[in-house]
Amino acid sequence: MARLIVALACLFGASAFVSKTGPAAVQRVSAPAPLQMGKGGELRDRIATVGNTQKITEAMRLVAAAKVRRAQEAVLQTRPFSETLQLGKEPLDLPLLENREVKKVTLLAISGDRGLCGSYNTYIIKKTEARKKELEAQGIEVEIVPVGTKVEGYFRRRGEEFPAAYSCPQVPSADFASEVSREMLNKFLDGETDKVELIYTKFVSLIASSPSIRTILPLSATGIETEGDEIFEMSTKDGDFEVETTTLGAAEPKEFPKDTIFEQDPVAILNGILPLYLDGQILRSLQESVASELASRMQSMQSASDNAKDLKKSLSQTYNRIRQAGVTQEILEIVAGATAAQG
Repeated sequence: MARLIVALACLFGASAFVSKTGPAAVQRVSAPAPLQMGKGGELRDRIATVGNTQKITEAMRLVAAAKVRRAQEAVLQTRPFSETLQLGKEPLDLPLLENREVKKVTLLAISGDRGLCGSYNTYIIKKTEARKKELEAQGIEVEIVPVGTKVEGYFRRRGEEFPAAYSCPQVPSADFASEVSREMLNKFLDGETDKVELIYTKFVSLIASSPSIRTILPLSATGIETEGDEIFEMSTKDGDFEVETTTLGAAEPKEFPKDTIFEQDPVAILNGILPLYLDGQILRSLQESVASELASRMQSMQSASDNAKDLKKSLSQTYNRIRQAGVTQEILEIVAGATAAQG
């Protein structure tokens, strides 16, 4: 009976429990283990924190997964126009095709406005920095026009000044692309720069992207090469995401019928079309970059959720071991106290 009374006193935390075993035995049995109890409380709080973090990262992953599909569809919708325009190989006297001695280059660098997207922003920053050093080593003056606060903040902290700077929209619009395009066109046509290079992230798949550099001014007379490009369609199967791949061939140039009559001079028509073509190229690059950012964020949040799950499991195991050790210690103290009381 004495042992049962002492055991109940310990289990229910009755530190003032008085019995026939004597006050000394009760005091010894009801003494807490401050180190283990405190550590157990910290572990409980940490497990709860990790669990909440896991819920947040999982929600962010699902949001990014929904957005990346819409961004991918936007990329595919812009391809028919941007991939089929070709001007032929005949020499044309057009301002946007003028190749001149390169003394100054403008780098139009597209990054994101937010973090938590893996190495997406870091790759663009490194690509821009490496290209800047490469051109400066050749004695060429370089200026940067950032699109996205991440690349802007990085170079601004290093004393870089920008002729213009933009935030990168999560849903790129034609109006925004036209605004950036006009800025680049004016700089090129006014002779402020001799070449404009676009640094962006090409969307390859949901698990891969490729930081790329391409010259957008002066324009190339043969358009953009697309042979070997791949389209990645994201779908769901049995509740999981899956990707279907389609390889594209090179876009075939379109030929006008011989009896086509142009109301204006063809050169004047091209002078009106080429700025639209440049708008389309910048819009497509923005959409590819945003799709790559969302895919990178989706993968990062998936990794974060998996890590939180593993950490929560590890902390729970540690917490259970501490509880088990505490219970074992209390049982031993109960037995020792009862034995001392009987003796």
